[in-house]
Amino acid sequence: MVQSRAEDAAWRPKLVALDIDGTLVDHEGVLPPDVHAAVRRVVDAGVPVVLATGRSWHSTQPIFDALGLPDGYAVCSNGAVVVSYPPAEIIRQVTFDPARVIDKVSELAPGALIAAEVIGRGYRVSADFPDGDLHGEMIPASIAELRGEPVTRVIIRDPYADDQQFIALAERLGLHGVSYFIGYSAWLDIAPEGVDKASGLTDVCHRLGVDPADVLALGDGRNDIEMLEWAGRGVAMAEAPEEVRTAADAVTGGFADGGTPAALGRWF
Repeated sequence: MVQSRAEDAAWRPKLVALDIDGTLVDHEGVLPPDVHAAVRRVVDAGVPVVLATGRSWHSTQPIFDALGLPDGYAVCSNGAVVVSYPPAEIIRQVTFDPARVIDKVSELAPGALIAAEVIGRGYRVSADFPDGDLHGEMIPASIAELRGEPVTRVIIRDPYADDQQFIALAERLGLHGVSYFIGYSAWLDIAPEGVDKASGLTDVCHRLGVDPADVLALGDGRNDIEMLEWAGRGVAMAEAPEEVRTAADAVTGGFADGGTPAALGRWF
C-alpha cells in the first residue's frame, strides 16, 4: 500500500466500510476468494463490516450473503437507503422530488435513458438499459410517471457517451438541491441533497456507537469521495480516478493485483 498521509501506528479500525463494485467484486460481479478471505478476517476479529454502495438493496443482498456477514447494516443507493439485515428492514430512506432534474435531462439530453429506483423491487425506466446495468424488475414508465413522485435516486445513462461527456452534462444541468455522482461509464447518479455514502455511514455509526475517526473505508469510484474523506482512514483502489485517490489517505494496489486484501491486511 502506498501511504499518502501520516498514519498513527497505534490506530485500529472499529468499523470497516466497503464499496462493492471494483473493491469487493470485479466488473463481471465475481468475488475473488482472496477478497472473501480478507473480509472474513475482519468479521472474525469482531469488527463490523458495512457494505457502502451505489447499488440498490436488491443487488446488495447477494454480496452480503456471499460474504457471510453477521447481522448488521448496509448503506445502499449512495446513502439514500440504509438497511438492517437480516431480516431486511429499511431503517433510513431519504427521497427527493425528481421532476426538475428529469425535465432538465429531457431537454438537454433527450436520448439519455432515465431510471428511478423502486426500493426492494427494481426501477421504473424510460427505456431498456444495457444488459447488466441494473438489477431487479424493470418497469416501463413514461416521463410523466418518472417525475411524478418522490424517489431515493434517479439514474441517467447514455451508452454512447463517455464519463467526460457526462461530467460536462452535469455542469450544463446545473444540479442544485441534489447530490450527484458520475460513474466510470456515461452514468449519472442523482440523490437527495446532502446524501452520500458518508451520510448513510454516519447513521450506522450513530447506531453502533462508533466514531467516524475509527472507521476504515475502501472504495474506487467518484461516489466514494465523501466516504473516503469522512472516514478515519480512507483507502482508494489504484484504478480510482485521480480525484478519488486525492481524497484518500492511502492508495492500495489494483483490484486484480490484490489491492483489497492488501489494504485490509494492514490491520487484519
